Amino acid sequence: MAVLLVSISFISGAAAPGTDSQILPTLAPMLEKTTPAVVNISTTGKVVVRDPFFNDPFFRRFFDVPQQRRERRIAGLGSGVIFDADDGYIVTNSHVIDKAEDIVVTLENGQRFNATVIGKDPGADIAVIQVEADNLTEITLGDSDSLRQGDFVVAIGNPFGLGQTVTSGIVSALGRSGLGIESYEDFIQTDASINPGNSGGPLVNLRGELIGINTAIYGSGGNIGIGFAIPVNMAKQITSQLIEHGEVRRGRLGFVVQDLTPELAEAFGVTRKKGVVVARVEAKSPAHKAGVKVGDVIVKVNGREVESSAQVRNEIGLLRVGSQVEIEVLRDGKKRQLKASVGKQLKQTVSGKSLSDKLAGAKLSEASEDPSRGTAAGIEVVDADGRAAASGIRKGDIIISVNKKRVKTLRDMRAAIKKNPKTLLLNIQRETRGLFILIR
Repeated sequence: MAVLLVSISFISGAAAPGTDSQILPTLAPMLEKTTPAVVNISTTGKVVVRDPFFNDPFFRRFFDVPQQRRERRIAGLGSGVIFDADDGYIVTNSHVIDKAEDIVVTLENGQRFNATVIGKDPGADIAVIQVEADNLTEITLGDSDSLRQGDFVVAIGNPFGLGQTVTSGIVSALGRSGLGIESYEDFIQTDASINPGNSGGPLVNLRGELIGINTAIYGSGGNIGIGFAIPVNMAKQITSQLIEHGEVRRGRLGFVVQDLTPELAEAFGVTRKKGVVVARVEAKSPAHKAGVKVGDVIVKVNGREVESSAQVRNEIGLLRVGSQVEIEVLRDGKKRQLKASVGKQLKQTVSGKSLSDKLAGAKLSEASEDPSRGTAAGIEVVDADGRAAASGIRKGDIIISVNKKRVKTLRDMRAAIKKNPKTLLLNIQRETRGLFILIR
């Protein structure tokens, strides 16, 4: 710790006995201002335990009955950080509140509040919850783009349910991706101890500014000196959409890219060692309309140097639909500046719980009429688990009507549920058959 103590000696501390009033460096003043914004999160919920007998394909083929409902209580612990004191908004990890029916937030001073879910994005593992409380303390937001490898950082959280705990370390690396932890990855890697229960807590700099959301550790079990945090600039983009829409509406440009290897660089006559090359462009897509061509080497997106296909995916996936994106490409040895308007995802998928708690565990998407399958336009069940599966809903079902109202879009379905949220009467097309499912 000698290096750390010397490096942070500008932080004032208290005089130590027997040291002739020598001031010792300390993080205490910063933490006294920061930790009131950090919360402990405890959750309880239920999961459906599947009976293997009812999952047997042979049985389900000949006996078309819903699965028997068997539930098991679950509990979880995590951390969060208050980023809007006036409205009581708290950011945490999506997996911290996954399958939670009751969420209790405990402040540093011991006050406890029930929280409601505003929205969550499993793809980036970010969620926003809200409490109704006065005199909350919010954290100051930093700039994760200004981080450098070697910067000192502090992780705060609730490891193993022990209560608020502080660990320190440095930024070990930036821009970590391709780890398979989340769908959208641009992690800050740190050696500050991050253990089970730290998830959702803040990673701060020595000014106490939030620069990351602790989310994962390398491998399984306890900390081994490799932890990952979601950059705060990425989290800000996601939380703003969760507050506004309850979900993240990711955009698309309509091209496929791959990492630029030395062999591809030589084939395309470029001297760059890192970057991405466009492998496919969809017809009539925003990228096609902007003039992007197969074989273009993408150098920058919105002024930021790009080094990998994962980085491009993150940059585009976090942009709002309709926003403008500047793309700098190398084509035939010359740089070209292109502008594109971010379009909607071809197939928007939402969680069933965002429409009704009775549909928790389902993932839904709009589906057009498909004569080849004999299916009508409606809401397709992309996946079914939890309460939705226990109610008899299955993957591949097409919801035709809700509470006797014809639905073709998610907006139609949301409106139909809003009129009578206590009971859901679903008319479903399952392969070539039709049936009703009543959920109370």
